[in-house]
Amino acid sequence: MKKNNPNTDVQVLLLEGVSKTAVRIFEKEYGSENVEYITHALREDELIAKLQEKPVHILGIRSKTHITKKVLDNAPDLITIGCFCIGTNQVDLITAQEKGITVFNAPFSNTRSVAELVIGATISLMRGLSEKNIDAHNGIWSKSSKNSYEIRGKKIGFIGYGNIGVQAGVMASDLGMDVYYYDVEEKLRIGNAIACKTMEELLQTCDVVSLHVPEIPQTRNLINKQTLSQMKDGSFLINYARGSVVDIDALDEALISGKICGAALDVFPEEPASNAEPFVSKMTKHKNVLLTPHIGGSTIEAQTDIGISVSKKLIKVVQNGSTDGSVNMPTMNIPAQNETVRLNHIHNNVPGIMRQINRIFSDKNINIEGQFLRTNNSVGYCILDVNLKQSKENISDIITELKEIEGTIKVRKL
Repeated sequence: MKKNNPNTDVQVLLLEGVSKTAVRIFEKEYGSENVEYITHALREDELIAKLQEKPVHILGIRSKTHITKKVLDNAPDLITIGCFCIGTNQVDLITAQEKGITVFNAPFSNTRSVAELVIGATISLMRGLSEKNIDAHNGIWSKSSKNSYEIRGKKIGFIGYGNIGVQAGVMASDLGMDVYYYDVEEKLRIGNAIACKTMEELLQTCDVVSLHVPEIPQTRNLINKQTLSQMKDGSFLINYARGSVVDIDALDEALISGKICGAALDVFPEEPASNAEPFVSKMTKHKNVLLTPHIGGSTIEAQTDIGISVSKKLIKVVQNGSTDGSVNMPTMNIPAQNETVRLNHIHNNVPGIMRQINRIFSDKNINIEGQFLRTNNSVGYCILDVNLKQSKENISDIITELKEIEGTIKVRKL
């Protein structure tokens, strides 16, 4: 396949079987020979070896490939990383920022898919479908109404009331459930949802508790022996957030004792790196636990949306410098380039750097036709459109001078 941009030799590495939609977009843009597609995650040493094999400018991952400081230290050509998923905790965002590597994700694209799965899990748990399904497959006819309930009139609580919690809450309300939520930040309630002042209040109130929090130190083992003891007797737990949020040993005890009537888990503290590796968990012995292999956002629709959304962000930052939607850089939507040379200067956010940048062009009598700057606490992100038509200056020499400015992180010609 021919390149859409013949003057751009951009190399793309896509891991973990990201959407084929993204693959096609990159192949159309840069040529199929410049796009490498791998269906599984890579360990740190494997990824470093791959990055040293040839220059990689765009790296696409999902949730299992960890982009550590060591990986980033060995990726001198990397411009941007795309997380084809919601989370970015698998990437060392601080080191990426320090190296001028822009990171993107897809915070909204699989919201509907996860929300639907939450509702499906709620119905499955309250009807005991996991146990009945296993029994039927084993030739056992378990026809009984014991521990089987309608969801109408039951209370469902969302710990974390972001995009997924809100949408799942609306769907649950439409099905006749009473919706409660708890969040560390003040959130506007949707419909008849009721805000709980504390997590304990929610745990003591709700028949079903669904987790939707990020993986941060404060949420590690958020559901533990103590918080499980606060839940209603015979209630249900759903974790479609992050594996580290639930203490599996404590949940195992709560299931054995009957304190918790059932659970649905899509994420785990330790997960296989690929489908070829075995899945090992204490949860596999519990017939009343619905287990799925991290498929919350794994629908055709969600993966297609993610593939389009993230790939377009990655192409834009490489080609025109736009950082709109970045999770670790100042965000800007840069207009299309005119008949100018466009440069990207990323630097530490300290006084005086812009003065030095402008002086380089002023001393050479080069007109800056467009300048776009945004900063955060750590870095400054600058796009310069310069007119070299009347100048005899060599762009490579100008880039060298820009790199010599103290505090410069990265300079590149777009």
